[in-house]
Amino acid sequence: MTNYKKTGNLQVASELYEFINMEVLPGSGVNQEQFWNGFEGIVDDLTPKNQELLKARSEMQKKIHAWHRENPSGEFTSYKAFLEGIGYLEDESEDFTITTENVDDEVAVQAGPQLVVPVNNARYALNAANARWGSLYDALYGTDVISEENGAHRSGGYNPVRGEKVIAFGRDFLDQTVPLKEGSHKDAAQYQVSNGKLAVVLSNGNVTGLADEKKFAGLQGDPEDPSAVLLENNGLHLEIQIDRAHPIGKIDAAGVKDILLEAALSTIMDCEDSVSAVDAEDKVAVYRNWLGLMKGDLTASFEKGGKTLTRTMNPDRTYQGPDGTSFTLPGRSLMFVRNVGHLMSINAVLDKDGEEIQEGILDAVVTGLIAKHSLNSNAKYQNSIKGSIYIVKPKMHGSKEAGFANELFSRVEDLIGLERNTLKIGLMDEERRTSLNLKACIREVKERIAFINTGFLDRTGDEMHTSMEAGPMIRKNEMKASAWLNAYEKSNVNNGLASGFQGRAQIGKGMWAMPDMMADMVKQKIGHVKSGANTAWVPSPTAATLHALHYHQVNVFEVQRNLLDQIKDLRDEILQIPVAENPIWNPVKFSRSLIITHKEFLAM
Repeated sequence: MTNYKKTGNLQVASELYEFINMEVLPGSGVNQEQFWNGFEGIVDDLTPKNQELLKARSEMQKKIHAWHRENPSGEFTSYKAFLEGIGYLEDESEDFTITTENVDDEVAVQAGPQLVVPVNNARYALNAANARWGSLYDALYGTDVISEENGAHRSGGYNPVRGEKVIAFGRDFLDQTVPLKEGSHKDAAQYQVSNGKLAVVLSNGNVTGLADEKKFAGLQGDPEDPSAVLLENNGLHLEIQIDRAHPIGKIDAAGVKDILLEAALSTIMDCEDSVSAVDAEDKVAVYRNWLGLMKGDLTASFEKGGKTLTRTMNPDRTYQGPDGTSFTLPGRSLMFVRNVGHLMSINAVLDKDGEEIQEGILDAVVTGLIAKHSLNSNAKYQNSIKGSIYIVKPKMHGSKEAGFANELFSRVEDLIGLERNTLKIGLMDEERRTSLNLKACIREVKERIAFINTGFLDRTGDEMHTSMEAGPMIRKNEMKASAWLNAYEKSNVNNGLASGFQGRAQIGKGMWAMPDMMADMVKQKIGHVKSGANTAWVPSPTAATLHALHYHQVNVFEVQRNLLDQIKDLRDEILQIPVAENPIWNPVKFSRSLIITHKEFLAM
């Protein structure tokens, strides 16, 4: 049984109460009495509004089910008029531009991968935080991006045949991304810096430089014999690491031991989909790791190779610029936190009537308070250079629910002493009513919005749930090529660009859910970049490193500029219900499709 502490009219689970009082509030600048009184006020004022929104959801869904039963033909004009009549389809005629301020470069002006990781696993969370930089050689060697043909197997110790393939891939990448005026990086015998420019000595004795000298960004070590050469392309950095004593460097003509890529620009520390936190004990574990990340003191110890290793957060990286001055680049991914949506309640806190409070309210208050530490001087590292806190809000249905999130965030800011719109919102476009009314949803949070993001699984699930009375739905493989899904993905980008996201906020795409299939990811996920999304989700640091290649191949912001002239309303296409016509399915295959393993589920 849960033991509760009474504070005002709230009952707070003992472990959560002690955690907030003893670990979170100290150093936050928030008084304990002020906090609990203010929290109670938020619960009292916003719980009825939250519940009213959920009631509206349910009633609207009942009307949709009834309409489909009464109109089996599903005539489109009548269907659309019905949705408008019940308020499901909102008026989006008013144009506007978002005004979000103090957005970090990783969100606003850089394009690159975004990791999503369960925050209740400290080791995973630290791996993700440290995935800002990733070894291209390791990512290639350990995955199927490099084939095992002709003796290039991965098993056993180091395989020089495979190593040669990795190095060749790396040199090809350099030639495509930061080409030389003359020759190839494959012919490099030495990298030097002379008069603020990169000088490359080739195997034939000639000295050349970069075709675009502005891509040289800095170095580490002696300019005549640097240990690292920093380059920049499409706003992303890469580092040629040089060490002639290293096992790889000593067999490389130029002493190159690795190519380090700026990879996961941002990471979503997840309290929702990838986490099961059902009570106070679970929530404290989640919140404690988030606190460690925000203070910069989270550690994780584990056994590897017979040794105990302890992982901590990486420091920033220091370089000497072309002009000789020193500068730093972030060593860690910019961290978001994903709260739960408006639906769930939790018994970690009971309200004045002894009822569970809404979990989304609890998450907003506690994760916001915790993140304030990253803005204070008591944090080892500052997460946001611009002084913002990034909270992802999932599973909202329509603009009124987005507006409620905006009100909740404002109340949290007032409670914990933050300026208005310090809490930035990441708006997940994963519910049908949000997709159809995305412009109106963005308008409700236009002063604090930091990203919009699509997702195949959640969005497809809601597509089916909303229209299940219309008939059996097409299968997964057909769903990916369906009219509504393609329109949904395009509409998300269109609405972001039309609302002024370029240079101010992220437009994101969903997860690559097959972490063992990196060769396929490298072939396919570039489509997200070409669609105009300046971020897309990846499941691991290795995937982040490999997905970073795509942002070097395609300048997303040029794509976005071209798309600005092609924006159109796609809501009629999104409304095309993916009902299967005359489905004839093999009963054996159909029954097997209902019995899936966890791995198969992740691959869906």
